Formats: sequence, C-alpha cells, structure tokens
Amino acid sequence: MLLIAPSVLAADFSRLAEQVAAAERAGADWIHLDIMDGHFVPNISFGPPVVQSIRKLTKLPLDTHLMIENADRYLESFRDAGSDRITVHVEACTHLHRTVHRIHELGMSAGVCLNPATPVSHLSAIIGDVDLVLIMSVNPGFGGQTFIPSSIDKLRTTADLIATTKRPIFLEVDGGIDAETAGPVIAAGANVLVAGTFIFRSRDIAGSIATLRSSSSPSRTR
Repeated sequence: MLLIAPSVLAADFSRLAEQVAAAERAGADWIHLDIMDGHFVPNISFGPPVVQSIRKLTKLPLDTHLMIENADRYLESFRDAGSDRITVHVEACTHLHRTVHRIHELGMSAGVCLNPATPVSHLSAIIGDVDLVLIMSVNPGFGGQTFIPSSIDKLRTTADLIATTKRPIFLEVDGGIDAETAGPVIAAGANVLVAGTFIFRSRDIAGSIATLRSSSSPSRTR
C-alpha cells in the first residue's frame, strides 16, 4: 500500500489548520513534521509546542523527522507533544541503537534516515530494529529542492536490504517528490512518499495527493 505524508514545512502557517484539514480530507495517510535545529541542518523550523498544536488539528499519525543534534534529549518532549513515529539521522546519532530502542520504549515507532551522501551499508547493523527507513532525495534543510537522481538506485538497494529482514519496514522517501519523480521512486521500492511543496504550494491539495497516489499504477511506474 502506498502512503502519502504531506510535509507541513511547506504549508502556509497562517492557514495551517485549514491546510492540514484539507490534506486529511484528501486522503493523506500521515502528516510529516520536519524538525530542524539550525545545527545539523542550516535552517530552523519548529519544535514540540507546534507539534502539540498540529496534534489538535488532525487524527492522522504524526511522522516526526528529527533533523537535529542530540535527538535523545528531545524524544520524550516530542512523544508528549503527540508524535506517533520518530525518525532520527544515522549521521547525527552517536549511539543509534540506544536511540532507536529508547524511541520504542517511549511507545513510538522508530525510523532511521540517510542523507544523500551516506551509503546504505550504514543501515546493516540497525535494520533489524527499525520500523521505517527514510531516504533523503535532497540534502536536508530546505524545502523545494531538486530531486537527486542517484536516489533511485539507493532506494532499490535499501528495498533489497529490507527484504532480507522479512519484516514490514516502511521505505520512505523525502525530497523533490512530485508528479515526475513519484513513479520512479515507487518502482524502486518506496511505499511512503513525503511531499511538501508539491502538495501545499499547489492550488489543489486534493488533486496533488491524488496525482501522487495514481503514480503507483503499473502504467505510471514502468
């Protein structure tokens, strides 16, 4: 099953309640939350208080992506704010195994993320412990970037690794996802599409979500 996770990073925050509601009505499966600290990535987005506000706007699962240093300090805060899933970066977590297990102890699903230049081999020791792998198809820190084509091969390699576990691990992709790139990433094995600009900066949120979902049809993924 293909899941669509609109990223509120691209939403109009003066109309956030309206836009989140529109995405939910249009059939979005998760709401994706990009948390940036200005250190691990060159931008600052928002923290637990905003997540708590978004939690009140929707019943959809909150898919929280921590692009931050010292993620362990904030796991409980994001859990308490309403996050259902937390994804941390391989590059930012010194003790990744401990972090992943702490997320589980707090009652949330745990994901790990790879930046574009980080090889899939970095997942080999942790893949059996996670519920989701997120492949960044742009360098994290800003919305609206251009998709990196080499991400297709990286998704295929990750999908093959996931298959060896015989576990239902989500393969999520984030960065430059639109009507042109959705089909190829799905064909490469992605089953969760994060899209911000394509959904929230369009004039038709429902139409954009429908376009992404239709990309999983055989005629679109060949």
